[in-house]
Formats: sequence, C-alpha cells, structure tokens
Amino acid sequence: MKPKVYIDGKEGTTGLQIYDRLSGRDDIELLLIDEDKRKDTDERRKFLNAADIVFLCLPDAAAKEAVSLIENQNTRVIDASTAHRTNPDWDYGFAELSKAHRMAITDSKRVANPGCHASGFIASVYPLVAHDVVPADYAFTCSSLTGYSGGGKKMIAEYEDAERDLKHDSERIYGLNLHHKHLPEMEYVCGLMQPPVFVPVVGDFYKGMATTVMLPGLDAKCVHEALSKHYEGQKLVTVAPLGGDEPVIYANTLAGHDSLRLIVCGHEEQTIVTALFDNLGKGASGAAVQNMNIMLGLEETTGLTL
Repeated sequence: MKPKVYIDGKEGTTGLQIYDRLSGRDDIELLLIDEDKRKDTDERRKFLNAADIVFLCLPDAAAKEAVSLIENQNTRVIDASTAHRTNPDWDYGFAELSKAHRMAITDSKRVANPGCHASGFIASVYPLVAHDVVPADYAFTCSSLTGYSGGGKKMIAEYEDAERDLKHDSERIYGLNLHHKHLPEMEYVCGLMQPPVFVPVVGDFYKGMATTVMLPGLDAKCVHEALSKHYEGQKLVTVAPLGGDEPVIYANTLAGHDSLRLIVCGHEEQTIVTALFDNLGKGASGAAVQNMNIMLGLEETTGLTL
C-alpha cells in the first residue's frame, strides 16, 4: 500500500510548497481535508491519525496542539515550525550533518524540520565545530539575505502590493533585538557555547537565500578542505571550488532548487562561508520532502529539483 501523507496547514507558504512537490507523485497517497473543515479540530484529528506521515505547517502553538491530537502510534511527524527544533525528544531534520543524523531521521517518529536562516548557518558551522576546525566557544557572526517569501503570505502581499512603500525597493535589516527565533537551534544543533551575533536581511526578490558566516582568524583553505571532506558524496549539499563559482554571489541563484551550495572565500586569515540556497527549498519545503523520503526509505531526492 502507498504511504498516506497529510499536510496540516496546506494553505500557508510552506504547506503550499510541500503540496506542489507531492501532488504529482504516484508513490504516495495525499490525504486532502475539505476546505471548510480544515480548522475543525475533530476533522483534523481524523486526518492526523489516518496518515503515515504528517507535515505540520503551522504556528508553534498550533503545531504543539496538532501533536497532542495524534493517538496513532504509527503516525510519523515532520514539523516545519520552530516548536520542536531544540527538543531532545525530536530528531533534527538535516541528514547531511552526520551519519547519526541521517540514521535518526530514517527511524524517527518525530522530525523537526530546520529553519531557513538556521539551515545556512548550521550547514557551514556544524562540520567546522564537529571536526575541531573552530572551537565551540568561538564568537560567530552571521548575516543572512533572504527573499521576501520567507515572511509568509503577509510579507508577500506587502512586497507585491502595487501601492507599496518605496522603502521596499531597498533591503530591510530586521531582528534588531538580536534575538531571532532561529538562534536557539543554531546554538543547540552546533553545540556552541554561545549564540552567534546574527543579522537577517530581507531583499526585494521572491525567493533565494545567502547566509554568510564570518570567520576571522581562520585560513580559508583549511575551512574549504574541512567542508569539502565533510559533504563529499552528498547529493543536496555541495561545496564550490575555493573562491566560489564566480567573483560575486547572487542570493537568488538557487531559487527554485532544493539543494544548498557552500562557498568559501578569503585570504590569509580572513574567511567567510556563504550558504546559497532557496529559503523555500532546502530552507523549508524541499528539506521537509527530503526528510519524508528518507523516513519512507525512498531515494532522498525524489520529487525534488537539483
């Protein structure tokens, strides 16, 4: 029998993107709730317990509520919210970090899908800390440029409004309290002694992301070798030649793709690592579908765009 899959919160940006990746597949059965009952708790409970795999594309509180409605011991959950990313009872859904991460996802009943900015930071930093290239108490700094789709329907409407404020023509620096919601998972997953100083930026483009970690005092060649070795053989995370594929980096280069590319640049002991990916792809929905594929024992790239 085909595995049954249900998306709770299909109407949101992440949910719609997951639906787009799954709707044409014939190796799963996609369960669809009636539109007029999608907020009916009893109806949702039926679908949550009928599915083999459930995607939660909901605000944090609603995601926790959804989990509480699941009584079927065989229902497996992939949560795209922030709610469970630092919960030790949940497995972190970034298979390329280590063999242990991939194995945990394979057998997991509860997978926390990574955040978009966090994916870029963790992809760069986790291997460096794990292989002792950088100490866990290093003072990391990070800046991340994202397309406006990362802000969901409200921000998309704001940027695509014909009468929008002219300020939207330029980049928007936000999270100025330096307490962005992705910081806890960055610190937790990488095993850091302190959170990074993190500055997120929204640009006037729909999707795409470039997350840059600054690494003063580290040799670029050493960093590049460590990352290249760590991700050797991976299909969805690759490392560009030292210095990058071209002299500049455009944040929307991988828009529409579900892969992530790391670019190491620098000279002497001035180094940066940029994770280039789609905030809706490897930064959200693409990663969720990859995790589903792994959990079901399918080829991890099935239904994804490389």
